[in-house]
Amino acid sequence: MKVVLEGLTKQFPPRGGKGEGVTAVKNFSFEIPDGKLVALLGPSGCGKSTMLNMICGLEKPTSGKIFFGEDDVTNVSPELRGVGMVFQNYALYPHMSVYNNIIFPLGNLKGAEKMTKEAMKERAERVAKLVQIDRLMDRKPGELSGGQQQRVAIARALVKTPRLLLMDEPLSNLDARLRLQTREEIRRIQKETGVTTVFVTHDQEEAMSISDTIVVMKDGELHQSGKPQEVYDDPVNLFVAKFLGTPAINVFDGRAEKGRLMIGDDAVLDIPGVKDGPVKAGIRPEGFIYDPQGPFKCELDRVEVMGRDISIVSVNPACEAPVVRSIIDSDERPEEGIKTVRFRLRPGKVHVFDAETGERIRPDKQ
Repeated sequence: MKVVLEGLTKQFPPRGGKGEGVTAVKNFSFEIPDGKLVALLGPSGCGKSTMLNMICGLEKPTSGKIFFGEDDVTNVSPELRGVGMVFQNYALYPHMSVYNNIIFPLGNLKGAEKMTKEAMKERAERVAKLVQIDRLMDRKPGELSGGQQQRVAIARALVKTPRLLLMDEPLSNLDARLRLQTREEIRRIQKETGVTTVFVTHDQEEAMSISDTIVVMKDGELHQSGKPQEVYDDPVNLFVAKFLGTPAINVFDGRAEKGRLMIGDDAVLDIPGVKDGPVKAGIRPEGFIYDPQGPFKCELDRVEVMGRDISIVSVNPACEAPVVRSIIDSDERPEEGIKTVRFRLRPGKVHVFDAETGERIRPDKQ
């Protein structure tokens, strides 16, 4: 089922009725394709959880509409939307077994949808097997690991055969290894079920690794959407460029001068067609090519061995951050004892932005 969001805005009134209210989401429009996993990505307070709550019906938009397929569900109550919800804190009933936690939503069905105990058992066993907890059905949540508890929460959401699965920071309470394992499981489950899924996270690595599409948000607004690699490779502004990538993009104060990108006194790259003046230059860590004769000079701080690759940590006065991080092949390691390193740059890994607005400036194609 596709989901269409049309001009959604959510304003919260001021506390105590005084002062200005808070606009959590601003004129947000987007189409979530049928059967895909879409990640809403952004920093804390950007409005992504509010967006999720409006989709499931826990919050009513101040303006705008929500369509499930062709149906306008803007004013439909949450229990009638056919949505499964997975929260950050699992929200399991501690006194119930895994089995009873899973079937709990089915016990609330009434009328024509009411199920027999046998039908509930069959469906619970099916989803438990899907999320690989079928051997834990008699246990209580307190006897499970964090990752197992999260699988129970996913099974409980799926047992209703929802038209839409919504996940709000579902991995935040897990340690690093469990987060990696569980996100892989979430992707597998979504692929097997084909259920349209919206995944909210502030972790860009998480979003890029499992989603078909990422939606980057800031201050309640959509800044960019697309396939993860495409958004990473082609950011529309400096915010998106900074938010995606580990290590983060290196940002420099530079200037455009006669079709060349200048960082300090170094002409580091041709940027034909860019108007002369101050710019911000973003260089991805993998955009550096170590070359003792290269045009871009930095002062070497240290070299960090990363196995297949190495990280050259250097200093440049034009860089916004204290250090510049460059990821290069391990066989290109600088010679011992040198104090200065030089680089050539990969044009596709260098982005130029307006120094005032942060909007992307695209050089003419050569």
